[in-house]
Amino acid sequence: MIDAGLSVRAFFTTRDGGTSGPPYASLNVATHVGDDPGAVARNRAIVEDAAGAPVTYLVAEHGIRVHTVRAAGEEVPPADVVLTTVPGLAVAAIGADCVPLLLHDGVTGAVAAAHVGRAGLYAGAVDAAVAALLDLRHEKASLATLCASVGPAICGSCYEVPAAMRDEVATRHPSALTTTRWGTPGLDIPRAVEARLDELGVGQILRRGGCTYEDEQFFSHRRDGTTGRQCGVIVCGVSLRGPDSSAP
Repeated sequence: MIDAGLSVRAFFTTRDGGTSGPPYASLNVATHVGDDPGAVARNRAIVEDAAGAPVTYLVAEHGIRVHTVRAAGEEVPPADVVLTTVPGLAVAAIGADCVPLLLHDGVTGAVAAAHVGRAGLYAGAVDAAVAALLDLRHEKASLATLCASVGPAICGSCYEVPAAMRDEVATRHPSALTTTRWGTPGLDIPRAVEARLDELGVGQILRRGGCTYEDEQFFSHRRDGTTGRQCGVIVCGVSLRGPDSSAP
């Protein structure tokens, strides 16, 4: 587990420490990739134990839909942003190259997890996540109290795309435009997510984890094809770095 660095309990998983066999070895948390359901259930139990809370996972559709979680175990429709204001509940974003983004609002205590891939970035998933948190506020307050952690994802040196696709995304997110290690057109989605969060005025932006393609401690769909998924998890109401608490 990689500490997300936020003031509430939040972390990113790696592929280590689970029960799944190849090609999903070993901490695969996704139910849609062909892994044994029993192994996935055991892996999710491991993640819940680390969170110390029931975890609700989003079901990504590469868009901007937001779902608010109000109770543990509720059915979640397809959405790329899940949030909660209920203390003791956790939300999670699943991915294997796309960006898992975790957000905490110090004003309301609300937390959100977002799945941001190329299509979601272009559609406005980062904006949707931030807007959903701001909509929960009852009075005007600074965005400086919003904190974000950008998790492991494929980097701009490894994410090769057609030139037309790169140029289309760059019309909205110029910081995404890059050239890969092979000298071909590429996109740097993590860098673009960080840039957009900064443009929106988010007070603290952290980057955790490396490139999923380069680092084999992570699942990477682009590198491996059939593989598992890691996740980013954030728990509502469990303070770690306040005046009366300390980091784990």
